[in-house]
Amino acid sequence: MRHSNSGRKLSRTPSHRKALMRNLAKALITHGRITTTEMKAKELRRVVEPLVTLAKANTVAARRSAYRVLNDLKLVKRLFDVIGPAYAGVAGGYTRVLKLAMPRKGDNAPMAVIEFVKKEAAAAASVAPAAPVVEAKPAEAPVSEEPAAEQPKA
Repeated sequence: MRHSNSGRKLSRTPSHRKALMRNLAKALITHGRITTTEMKAKELRRVVEPLVTLAKANTVAARRSAYRVLNDLKLVKRLFDVIGPAYAGVAGGYTRVLKLAMPRKGDNAPMAVIEFVKKEAAAAASVAPAAPVVEAKPAEAPVSEEPAAEQPKA
């Protein structure tokens, strides 16, 4: 029985599974969107979503915890400086898994795309506020019917 044993085995040893999830998490943070098998994408959510939650906290301890998973300072910096603030007001559900229609050609495995969700709140926070719209008043200058004299080019 599998009591209290959550997660998919993905036909790999525990160390191979751990390395696979770390590599997929690195690729997702780097590119924002990756294509993989459906089961790997669903399992990757369990790795990436807690990382984004850590990035929202933005403490030294959170950065160290993220570094334990990612093992790359540039990715930790990107996670905490770009991705985390984008989801500051979002309570969860940072990723989306979209199933693709066509399976993989070689082994007919169901494929999916996993990407970060672009929430309206996250998009509004990242875009600078727009300038207020001011109505232009028509100019009351007299319109002459004569063509303007052209200046000779030097």
